[in-house]
Amino acid sequence: MREMTRRGMLGLGVGAAAGLGLTGCGTGLGDEPTQAGGSGGGKGKGKGRAKNPVKLLGDGSTAYTGKQPNQPEKPRPLAPGETPPQFVVFSWDGAGDVGNGLFERFLKAGRDHGAHMTFFLSGIYLLPESKKRLYLPPNNVPGASDIGYLTDEHIRSTLGHLRTAWLDGHEIGTHFNGHFCGDGSGSVGKWTPKQWRSEIDQAKAFVKEWKTNSGWTDVEPLPFDYDKELVGGRTPCLLGQENLLPTARELGWRYDSSSPGGLQVWPEKKQGIWDLPLQSIPFPGRGFEVLSMDYNIMFNQSQNSTKAPPANYPAYRTQATGAYVAGFQRAYETNRAPLFIGNHFEQWNGGVYMDAVEEALKHIARAKEKAKDGDIRIVSFRQYVDWMDAQKPEVLAKLRTLGVGQAPTGGWKGFLGAGSAA
Repeated sequence: MREMTRRGMLGLGVGAAAGLGLTGCGTGLGDEPTQAGGSGGGKGKGKGRAKNPVKLLGDGSTAYTGKQPNQPEKPRPLAPGETPPQFVVFSWDGAGDVGNGLFERFLKAGRDHGAHMTFFLSGIYLLPESKKRLYLPPNNVPGASDIGYLTDEHIRSTLGHLRTAWLDGHEIGTHFNGHFCGDGSGSVGKWTPKQWRSEIDQAKAFVKEWKTNSGWTDVEPLPFDYDKELVGGRTPCLLGQENLLPTARELGWRYDSSSPGGLQVWPEKKQGIWDLPLQSIPFPGRGFEVLSMDYNIMFNQSQNSTKAPPANYPAYRTQATGAYVAGFQRAYETNRAPLFIGNHFEQWNGGVYMDAVEEALKHIARAKEKAKDGDIRIVSFRQYVDWMDAQKPEVLAKLRTLGVGQAPTGGWKGFLGAGSAA
């Protein structure tokens, strides 16, 4: 078993409410990796092949294969008095495969339940450890990383799952590279805009040049142009957004999901970028709310222990599932603010958080089946901001007047009816 450092999990942040614990971190790697799963040839499972003509880009690590398949219809503005959809975004930090079956599991769940998600890829997960000194992390020694590197076999399976994810309609964002969350000068929380640019350029290069770095000629290219695909990310431990945003704006990014805790209200832009934070959601049986991420729920249940007594697991699973479902129900029944959920492909506390997020996905999918068409949408961040950008500014401003759990007085027809704009 490969030893993965955990220093990246120790950076405390400022939560949006009491009891939030750590603001969303973790390695994105499994605690107890088993033998590699997936396809050693890098094809992954599911819809792993592009159907359109392939135009190789650069060294052939990526390719233009046409418009991304399995996308929603082009968004339109809400009509006067129309009820806004309930959006739910499931996202995954790291998005590396270590053979624990979790990447495959949630790709399948997405297909089974008509859900699109965002996978925030850590760029170094496509860099062979033998070439790690190619990574020059700001204020850290060459090749340093607080999350380690994948084996060559796991890089191959990660490539296969990323290919399948994109062809299934999911988004590939970024979780940057080395996941530095400590208190020293190397922490991402202390990087300058120029250093963020270096980190992003390197993250993109590791995706666009994995063939050069690996020397592999028997693995298919990723079926997208990462320069165009990459429009948003989430920083390690939700640190450093203030200095990241000027660089993100310069690069033409459309959103960022790195705010250290938000509320279940309609979002707005920060420095010209959609600010899409993880949110405080109800925490069943507790007098405070918890951040909508598996790691933060785990922290509040077992005080950062990833291997609590197994007798606690059923209660942990029930409470975690209940938190996600309560967050969904509160928004759906009131202000229709989007729900953003963050996860890692981890098996903390017996894998209860993976079970919880899948149960929450199933609950939301069942509600979607019962609702009128388009009333509930499980989408990627990119798909969500597509919808936001299609709306009239005055309508979004009106939606932002609704607080957490606040339903529109008189119903949506009057609230968003003709002549009702703020």
